Amino acid sequence: MLTIDSFALELSAYLGENQIQQVQKAYYFAEAAHKGQARRSGEAYISHPLAVAAILADMHMDHQCLMAALLHDVIEDTGIPKHTISKEFDEEVADLVDGVSKLKMMFQTRAEAQAENFQKMTLAMAKDIRVIMVKLADRLHNMRTIGHLSGEKQRRIARETLEIYAPIANRLGMNTIRVEFEELGFKALYPLRSSMIEKAVRKARGNRKEYVNNILETITNCLTRDGIDGEVFGREKHLYSIYDKMRSKRRSFAEIMDVYAFRIVVDTVDTCYRVLGSVHNLYKPVAGRFKDYIAIPKANGYQSLHTTLFGMHGLPIEIQIRTFEMEMVANNGIAGHWLYKANDESNSGSHKRAREWMKGLLEIQQSAGNSLEFIENVKIDLFPDEVYVFTPRGEIYDLPLGATPVDFAYAVHTDIGNTCVACRIDRRLAPLSATLESGQTVEIITAPGAHPNPAWLSFVITGKARGTIRHTLKNQQRNESLALGRRLLERTLKTHQTSIDAIQPERLQEVLSERNMTNLDQLLEAIGLGNQMAAVIARRLAITVGEAAKEPAIRHSPLAIMGTEGLVVTYAKCCKPIPGDPIIGHISAGKGIVIHMDTCRNMAELRAKPEESMSVRWDPRVTQEFSVELRVELEHEKNIVAVLASTIANADANVERISMMERDAHLSSVNLVLAVRDRIHLANVIKRLRIIKGVIKITRMRS
Repeated sequence: MLTIDSFALELSAYLGENQIQQVQKAYYFAEAAHKGQARRSGEAYISHPLAVAAILADMHMDHQCLMAALLHDVIEDTGIPKHTISKEFDEEVADLVDGVSKLKMMFQTRAEAQAENFQKMTLAMAKDIRVIMVKLADRLHNMRTIGHLSGEKQRRIARETLEIYAPIANRLGMNTIRVEFEELGFKALYPLRSSMIEKAVRKARGNRKEYVNNILETITNCLTRDGIDGEVFGREKHLYSIYDKMRSKRRSFAEIMDVYAFRIVVDTVDTCYRVLGSVHNLYKPVAGRFKDYIAIPKANGYQSLHTTLFGMHGLPIEIQIRTFEMEMVANNGIAGHWLYKANDESNSGSHKRAREWMKGLLEIQQSAGNSLEFIENVKIDLFPDEVYVFTPRGEIYDLPLGATPVDFAYAVHTDIGNTCVACRIDRRLAPLSATLESGQTVEIITAPGAHPNPAWLSFVITGKARGTIRHTLKNQQRNESLALGRRLLERTLKTHQTSIDAIQPERLQEVLSERNMTNLDQLLEAIGLGNQMAAVIARRLAITVGEAAKEPAIRHSPLAIMGTEGLVVTYAKCCKPIPGDPIIGHISAGKGIVIHMDTCRNMAELRAKPEESMSVRWDPRVTQEFSVELRVELEHEKNIVAVLASTIANADANVERISMMERDAHLSSVNLVLAVRDRIHLANVIKRLRIIKGVIKITRMRS
């Protein structure tokens, strides 16, 4: 059993006497604070903080980190405040303990509590990365002793470990801890599946033993023959890895176990590439299965050469080739070569990448609407599979598998993401929704004044891109609704022979109080979004204190629609109005104004609610293009669709969508969605379509 004396003896291997004394002082302080408390196993509670500190000591973490591990539950579970720890020890240790401690406020749901606590920890670990080291060690010991908890609690903690803490360990390159998290989490969450796969692996391992030994001996002899010193190991797949591959790649257990994996560890990078040549001479390599993570390391600092070979009897052999230092970093990641100093910014490798990741988390946190959105974005950002793409200048960016040019744009800089309008992949124009592949060169084309498109949310996958787009769209919608609300209110107040600036402050405050608002901007935003009616607000504002409302002196003048109002003015899909059409506006809560054609059937029932409809007109300065739908009935002709598309293009219009349906052996209907400037432009397009041979009838589709 681990005691503070045996623990202190272990620490003497790498810590000074004074530092060990401080660790012992933290232990005795925590022991006194937790006196009378016990774990579910019946052990004294202090056994848990001591075990957490021992896990960190195995990584050779510094004395302050070990002190924080011993004290990590004091604030949360004993009521001792942070300032007491700060006074007793130092500010740095107190900050570490506070960073790991959960918030004590009440939350409506467990998910909200989890999200808020994770967000608090993220902010703390962005200042000091040792916070996450303590948290990972704490979670690891809890997972090792999870058997003492109820079944429901085991499953909840195991799911959280697999979804959040195992990916974080992977992101920090701490493979040993990640594997243990996955094994323990898998066993607790799916005990039956874990047991079945374990039995199958044990059986398969016995059948494979002779074949594995033969390959091991062959590779070792090959290296000796080529004068290369190195160690060769057979790699065992862990249970969760087998289960995950069976589930995600839809493969049988036999298919996964038929792959034999080996690791070759040598002294230098140069030798790694010599080994690669040797094994490729020994067995034929599988095309397209070579990856050089030495030249281009993974985001967590992992470095290795990966290759797959056709072994004896054609069975695949996966080989990893790396140096001893790379092996250490691959297993322990950020803790593999711990260099922590409070003011040292020169850390490289895993440390540098970890800090870049922390910086990215802060950016996601700043743009997230709430803690639940933040944790959702972080989970997306923890995907382990990556692609590596280049800027035109040759800089490398690593992105999650499935990333798009928009994700890349936001990875380079937030402003580039917000203003991107197009992209080139390997010097060719490509859609912004294209899926990027490793090795591609991506160039982002930006335009001043451009804004994120809401449609981007349907294909971006990185947390930073998703969070920033949502944040920017919220601000954009707020600014646009403010501007529209001001226009609507000013226009309506004119009918009362007044204006916003002329409203008495006490009257404005009274109207704001009635609606639980604190300022004019809130009121204007609500009007722009359609949540408040401009006519009702204008009538209330126009009444001077103690007077009755004056009757409007003039009728409303129609609101001019320019097509540049953004998210708060939309165009009805049922009738697709275009400039030149007589139009009417429908005030829709949360959407602002929806523009319909005056003759639209859907406006018939809305006219019964005059407070929800308003008079609008097209501004003469409209330059935007609008969608319109046509149905063309025609006789069967060869290449008729190509002729239609060519004619429309020659009329300076764009085809957005085209579909064809046969009516009988001789006639067909073609539905076209076009982008046109106005009714005159549309009339010109229809005029050109009518003279095509075989066209019988053209109809503009309306509701």
